[in-house]
Amino acid sequence: MPTKPIPFWKLSGSGNDFIIIDYRNHTMPSPDEMRMFVSKVCRRGLSVGSDGVIIIKSSKIADFGWHYYNADGGEVDMCANGTRCAARFAFENKIAPAKHTFETLAGIVNAEVVQENGVQVRVQLPDPSAAHLGMDITLGDQTLTGHFVNTGVEHVVYFVDDVQKTDIIGLGRKTRYHHLFAPSGTNANFITVTDPHNIAIRTYERGVENETLACGTGSIAAALIATALEKVTPPVSLHTQSGMILEVNFRQEGTTFKDVSLKGDARVIYKGEIEQEALLS
Repeated sequence: MPTKPIPFWKLSGSGNDFIIIDYRNHTMPSPDEMRMFVSKVCRRGLSVGSDGVIIIKSSKIADFGWHYYNADGGEVDMCANGTRCAARFAFENKIAPAKHTFETLAGIVNAEVVQENGVQVRVQLPDPSAAHLGMDITLGDQTLTGHFVNTGVEHVVYFVDDVQKTDIIGLGRKTRYHHLFAPSGTNANFITVTDPHNIAIRTYERGVENETLACGTGSIAAALIATALEKVTPPVSLHTQSGMILEVNFRQEGTTFKDVSLKGDARVIYKGEIEQEALLS
């Protein structure tokens, strides 16, 4: 455990909030140490509180690299809203220029910080994979039709009549732990298409184990699935539970999708230091 206060910034990407720490001049702790640190610091009310932690590292193949951890302390390959916040952090701290690249476990992310309606960040992400449409998923006493795609992390998408009247927590948790997606589980998205370019979305996130105000990879999954089923055409605006809008764009080539990008706000919330007491049990 750290013995000195740890400088950090807190950023929010359309309601998804992250603790970001510049760790380029330090050696990464062990996975067990990181899991303990992240799970403690992400607690709301007892510590800083966030949906996840981003560790900025040096990279030999990009402007910088990152490690991303969900609030439960588990490291995952990708978090799209997190990439936008990492890009803003790197730009503001002169780690990278406005247009840059950074290294993730899912591949290289291309990012651009733009002055547009405040500060917006556009990221181009690795191509999605493993799409499966029309899956019958039994959740207790009901069976829903779900659609699966990996957009850097696993996502199931359900079409519903009204996202505000849907049991996001109950259905999301059952989906997250469903045997079809064992052992790693999946995220669950519930969407309502409002017109050919707009979708309302709510997401239950694995690792956070709750609904989040926005999910970038989930928004991408929703846009891709809805396009594959000929319900929307790009660019697609995702209306998140935070009230913020995420824009997803891409090219469709037959049954595959290329040049997937996500644009939205990435705002600096505050800067501070994590004290030892924030990590107490």
